[in-house]
Amino acid sequence: MNRPLALLVAATFFMEFLDGTILATAAPAIASDFGVAPVDVNAAMTGYLVALAAGIPITGWLTDRFGGRRILMVAIAVFTVASALCAASVNLPMLVAMRVLQGAGGALMVPVGRLVVLRATEKRDMLDAVAYLTWPALVAPVLAPTVGGWLVTVASWHWIFLINLPLGVIAFVVAARIVPTERAEQLPPPDWIGFVLCGGVLGSLLIGLELVRPSVVGSGKLLITGIVFVVLVLAAAWWLRRTPHPVLSFAALRDPSFRVSNVGGSTYRGVISAVPFVLPLMFQVGFGWSPVTAGLLVLLLFAGNVGIKPATSPLIRRFGFRTVLIGSLIAGALVLGVIATLRPTTPVVVIGVALVLSGAFRSIGFSAYNTLMFADLAPEQMVDANTLSSTLQQVATALGVAVGALVLRLAGEIPAVTATPVGPYAVTFAVLAVLLLQPLVEVLRLHRGAGQAATVR
Repeated sequence: MNRPLALLVAATFFMEFLDGTILATAAPAIASDFGVAPVDVNAAMTGYLVALAAGIPITGWLTDRFGGRRILMVAIAVFTVASALCAASVNLPMLVAMRVLQGAGGALMVPVGRLVVLRATEKRDMLDAVAYLTWPALVAPVLAPTVGGWLVTVASWHWIFLINLPLGVIAFVVAARIVPTERAEQLPPPDWIGFVLCGGVLGSLLIGLELVRPSVVGSGKLLITGIVFVVLVLAAAWWLRRTPHPVLSFAALRDPSFRVSNVGGSTYRGVISAVPFVLPLMFQVGFGWSPVTAGLLVLLLFAGNVGIKPATSPLIRRFGFRTVLIGSLIAGALVLGVIATLRPTTPVVVIGVALVLSGAFRSIGFSAYNTLMFADLAPEQMVDANTLSSTLQQVATALGVAVGALVLRLAGEIPAVTATPVGPYAVTFAVLAVLLLQPLVEVLRLHRGAGQAATVR
């Protein structure tokens, strides 16, 4: 395994995932500056994540056409410049627009980086290679609230974007030196129509979720958005089945391991992506605590991630993917149920234990899903499978944040729930716990030998 390459790609992943959720703790400060509600700042998060998801399908073709090194360098440059523009934003619409540009850069970084590493890794080393690429997705979302809370307190929210500038410059220089330049000799033409249709589906879906609130239910805007979404879904489905070289190929879903990792796994990723968004808001708005205190408590999720990480691969090798996923899903749902019962008067030790356990089970499940999806695929399926899985993962992350904000917003309209400031957050975590039943049912149907090729040293 090429460790320097894996570490570089992991570092770019860290930048991309960090910016996906770092706004969570800074949301109240940004909302105060822009004169909007804190929950409305999630539009900047979902705009970023939509751009990520929409841009991913074309990355496989771009990588084969221009080479992994060139595309990764362009991605890092766009991401870094967009970060500076986010810091310069003067209102929420401008911030959302700059976050979309930043997401376009991130859309290239993640799948291109992972594809470069996967192509250079043999099956027996895949579990270890994926471990390098998994830790940023686990660490960054829970480290982000702490970093964001500290920066907001000692400086201003602008610095949550400015910290990307030195990281981006270093990553750009290293990528120019160590990323392979290989590219395909012959390629089919790019599917630009499919690319536009898929982007439209994602955009209309998330815009619709943003519009769902009691004051606009039944309004013309929501109805039009819903019609546009349905039309685009039908058009995209028809086109992707008709064109000989679709921007997204769903052939890899025939493999049971890949299908479970990307269908039920998408629900799982959505839930665990919503947690670092909702937690800082609960601690600040629901409990009335400071951004620094909220960020430090969310950092305990990171402690759970890191603490269990050395045992994750041995657990999977010892018990297999199916057993490990069942255990992590059940335990994760139970812990979210406990978090739903937390109150400002709850002892800090109890809160800390719940967050550490949540982080630990989160780490186990995330690592298992990310390795299982590629474990049983043939090498010739990797490019299409990587593009599809990267797209679905980003869609799941965006939907997780959007659904978390939607449930929080709707719960906030129920008088019985809003009797206490923490009520809407308790309802949101209870809903997230229930959502984990869907991936659990899927994993229970998975055959016991799934992913065995990746568990043999």
